[in-house]
Amino acid sequence: MSGFRRLDESLIHQGYIWRVTTAEFESPDGERFRRDIVRSPGAVGVVPVFVDSEGTPAVMLVEQYRAPYEDLIVEIPAGMRDVPGEPPEQTALRELVEEIGYAAGELVHLIDLYPSPGMTDSVTTVFLATALTKTERDVQGPEERHMAVITLSLAEALRWVAAGRIRDAKTVAGLLLADRHLR
Repeated sequence: MSGFRRLDESLIHQGYIWRVTTAEFESPDGERFRRDIVRSPGAVGVVPVFVDSEGTPAVMLVEQYRAPYEDLIVEIPAGMRDVPGEPPEQTALRELVEEIGYAAGELVHLIDLYPSPGMTDSVTTVFLATALTKTERDVQGPEERHMAVITLSLAEALRWVAAGRIRDAKTVAGLLLADRHLR
């Protein structure tokens, strides 16, 4: 369709979740070029929304350490699609329990995002979760053991986006689309 063709691809590194490859391509005018690609099983993100006693929509976010930035990042609950064959909806439900200790009665698909199309084939599927019920957290790994769960009104979370306090792409998109969906 685009006139570009992949000619070859070689595995450079096989990690725990990701594979790094180098691929050779040909452009529509015949020019050959190489690109490094991070191959990924993808991820999910979930915007958990509940209505407080005044009828105001609120969201639960997590603040967790992210090694690539060596900083605490505010995000929607999210996780890798690291269970082979698991549907994204099931991964989303599992991540809610692991990260915030809530089960969702309803999931609505909001968007499939390409988080970094210049370097990876990863797709992040973002859901809106409602009809939340408290359950036991199922913490996985050191980042989750030390993460904080933050509850904010949806309006306040959107102010955090506008102020640059929330910069994670899936979280920004998820909050904006959840707000739009709920209106």
